[in-house]
Amino acid sequence: MLAQNPALSSAAQANVKILTSCPSCLQGLQRYEDDMKSGLLEADYIVVEMARVLLGEDWLQAYVAKANAGGIERVLV
Repeated sequence: MLAQNPALSSAAQANVKILTSCPSCLQGLQRYEDDMKSGLLEADYIVVEMARVLLGEDWLQAYVAKANAGGIERVLV
């Protein structure tokens, strides 16, 4: 089936990112990242991916800078 449909075969070779909110699940999934020689599997927390998409690639650095500049209370409120 994949050989007959080029769109499906290219989708099968695309990167797969599995999002979770479970620390144990993330740890288990990350063990398989190195097993896939092509590097197609990536696992991360869903909130980290949401922050990256909504706030930009440098969201963590911006958060840490704000926390260091004005105290964590201002960032969280």
